[in-house]
Amino acid sequence: MRILIAEDDPHLGPSLKKGLEESRYAVDLVTDGEEALSVGLAIPYNLIILDIMLPHLDGFEVCKKLRDQKRTTPILFLSALSGLDHRVTGLDIGADDYLTKPFAFRELEARVRALLRREGPTKTTTLSYADITLDTRTHDVRRGEREISLTSKEYLLLELLMRNPGQVLSRGMIAEHMWNIDTDNLSNVIDVYIRYLRRKLCEDGEPDLIHTIRGFGYQLKEP
Repeated sequence: MRILIAEDDPHLGPSLKKGLEESRYAVDLVTDGEEALSVGLAIPYNLIILDIMLPHLDGFEVCKKLRDQKRTTPILFLSALSGLDHRVTGLDIGADDYLTKPFAFRELEARVRALLRREGPTKTTTLSYADITLDTRTHDVRRGEREISLTSKEYLLLELLMRNPGQVLSRGMIAEHMWNIDTDNLSNVIDVYIRYLRRKLCEDGEPDLIHTIRGFGYQLKEP
């Protein structure tokens, strides 16, 4: 299970991440609303834990924009704003739960478990685009009838592209998905992995579906 935490408190955020990782969840931590929205749209999280008073874009706006984009990922608000109006607003705009600070970590864990149970099993494990299929359970990748062997990073890159067909993905977004960091220092590395992936996908002369959008990033799109 993969969880996104959006929390700008320099002590609380890392503490929550450590605690949930000790409970065997995969956890990503971001510290501002714009980044939370970006990775929340790009990566299929099982749960998003959102602070409300985030820099650049507040948690309410992040939640509304995710729901506007038809993202159904469970959202848990975690906030010092404990008034009734704030709690009602959070639930009305699409959050699934609202926990006020301060809180006991055991209660947060219990709410996380409840939301993940509510999410239920994924209905399908297969992603398809054009003649490419990817099984998220077995990590089997095929183009037509041809089986393709990918490294773990190549697989993560292809999965991200296939979950966002037609969307231009920035190098920062790709870095966040593959290394849990957003940095331009990885731009050249990402370009290398794109080249590796293209080579394997087009090994038998098939058309290239990964397009370079200069100055922006990459896009999975049919020719």
